[in-house]
Amino acid sequence: MRRPRGEPGPRAPRPTEGATCAGPGESWSPSPNSMLRVLLSAQTSPTRLSGLLVIPPVQPCCLGPSKWGDWPPGGGPSTGHVQGLQRLLEQARSPGELLRWLGQNPTKVRAHHYPVALRRLGQLLGSRPRPPPVEQATLQDLSQLIIRNCPAFDMHTIHVCLHLAVLLGFPADGPLVRALEQERRLRLPPKPPPPLSSLLRETRPEELTPHVMVLLAQHLARHRLREPQLLEAIARFLVVQENQLSSKVVQKLVLPFGRLNYLPLEQQFMPCLERILAREAGVAPLATVNILMSLCQLRCLPFRALHFVFSPGFINYISGTPHALIVRRYLSLLDTAVELELPGYRGPRLPRRQQVPIFPQPLITDRARCKYSHKDIVAEGLRQLLGEEKYRQDLTVPPGYCTDFLLCVGSSGAVLPVRTQAPFLPYPPRSCPQGQAACSPTTRDPAQRVVLVLRERWHFCRDGRVLLGSRALRERHLGLMGYQLLPLPFEELESQRGLPQLKSYLRQKLQALGLRWGPEGG
Repeated sequence: MRRPRGEPGPRAPRPTEGATCAGPGESWSPSPNSMLRVLLSAQTSPTRLSGLLVIPPVQPCCLGPSKWGDWPPGGGPSTGHVQGLQRLLEQARSPGELLRWLGQNPTKVRAHHYPVALRRLGQLLGSRPRPPPVEQATLQDLSQLIIRNCPAFDMHTIHVCLHLAVLLGFPADGPLVRALEQERRLRLPPKPPPPLSSLLRETRPEELTPHVMVLLAQHLARHRLREPQLLEAIARFLVVQENQLSSKVVQKLVLPFGRLNYLPLEQQFMPCLERILAREAGVAPLATVNILMSLCQLRCLPFRALHFVFSPGFINYISGTPHALIVRRYLSLLDTAVELELPGYRGPRLPRRQQVPIFPQPLITDRARCKYSHKDIVAEGLRQLLGEEKYRQDLTVPPGYCTDFLLCVGSSGAVLPVRTQAPFLPYPPRSCPQGQAACSPTTRDPAQRVVLVLRERWHFCRDGRVLLGSRALRERHLGLMGYQLLPLPFEELESQRGLPQLKSYLRQKLQALGLRWGPEGG
């Protein structure tokens, strides 16, 4: 029975991992984990992996001719019917109903309706708590409808249908995927025949193109996906294709290893990178420094490359380039790593006049997600617990690390007013008697600096267990400079219900370190 026009339909279920629905004006794309499952399932077929990685993003399925092509030319009375059918497909309550709207309205169905139907099918199959039963005949009928009409699809619609069909689990050798791929190949420009020698070899994963592997590396880094199987494949590709890769490509392939804090098991990974750096260091300075930044996060800095980037010739060269400031910032971070983590290094260092603060303000990801951060409520809890004069928020300490919250603590464990103490420790760190914290420059008594470190959800890889490389590096360096770190994990912060519970949680954390405050603490 057709629903009266204007009557609100049932609310669509929330999008799930397998099929993410876009709202008005928003773009739609598969969730990172869904794409990852596709990549893993395609590991034995390099050609298929390449095709999946270069599929363009799916466009939003919104009403109106400006959001999707293939509307009836000139609009007219039929435009409303076409839009009405799309609305019915988006609000279908079962796969059977979805199929009925397509089958009973042949004159109103346009090419763009089929991606809408596949997307809605994914929502229905992934609905919670219990997806509706789907008969195999229903899936076969939907496949036949798409197969019968796909010759009229444009290239973009074919890509979208192919992408969604794979994500929904339609078999790669099934008729639907085969038909869509055949139409896609028919629309590709002709290519010259490959040489006979390449036809005789068996295709191996190492023979994927650099462009495809860069896309994979960027996908893992962007979505914080620490997947050893894929990261090892990138490392193996880099080793096999060493002589064909420029440093500008290598910097993109190495990026996920540093960001995801993952040192590959491939034994030739580091020797290969050292050879590439030795060969390409003078060709692309920014790419060279980017590679070293990734290796710095992995604690694998090669001395020979450090000698080169800290040489007067390299520093003078980059000073006149457009990216001089960012390179100097990276070199300042590398110099800090040498100071704190490489006691055996005896080569040149970055001159003091060339050094700049590393991260003088909170990182971009923290600023972009500030409304989801726990920083404001933790600050209020500390204000009520300690008082405003006994902590500093967002203080940048030498050589340029921004701290979340910093406390000054006396030798007796009393939390001291920050204004009576130097708020940060000297850098480079001064040696003190063994077992004592770094010495305060304003008093003769050993002073301690405690840094409360917020560990938000986005500070971790997607699995939530391994800190991102930049976060791990920051905490490692702060600890080596003499700061005592007090991590506040997001799981613990999210479990606090309201400010009173949070204050109790902070009190327990501080007291566990032996800190005292208030009348009894001075």
